[in-house]
Amino acid sequence: MKKAYWFFILLLSGCFVQAHAEQQAPDFVLKSVADGNVRLSEHYGEVILLNFWATWCGPCRKELPVLNNLQKKYERAGFSVLAVSVDEADAKVANYVEPFKLSFPVLLDEEHKVVKEYDIQAMPGSVFLSRDGEIKYVHLGYKEGDEAKYSKIIESLLKE
Repeated sequence: MKKAYWFFILLLSGCFVQAHAEQQAPDFVLKSVADGNVRLSEHYGEVILLNFWATWCGPCRKELPVLNNLQKKYERAGFSVLAVSVDEADAKVANYVEPFKLSFPVLLDEEHKVVKEYDIQAMPGSVFLSRDGEIKYVHLGYKEGDEAKYSKIIESLLKE
């Protein structure tokens, strides 16, 4: 019981974990809501924020515009957001994201293979990757103000 309680508290507070060992991000190919398939490794050379989310997740809804602003702010410096929906119906996801007018790819992990491979235990879950595809940070949950932490991480990774 105590373990579950502390996990819940960490989730509510938003939890950053810095990767201790340099771990290569598992490569994948997922269908995009808009443009065919996207392969993660095609984005190597950029700093990547890989964001796992779902339409049923309230904090995810609040975070999507924040991610869009980060994409616009840092894309010229070599930064990309890849949003991975864990929903099971692609039409539902396409309709859901349309009003956000997102400037980054929304990918579909309908079979939950990628979210399991990255061991994301809470929504939203963000994985920050270096330009060479190494996992540097993982953040679970979202609360207002996290964007400042995201910016610091992105800026430090862009300098590497």
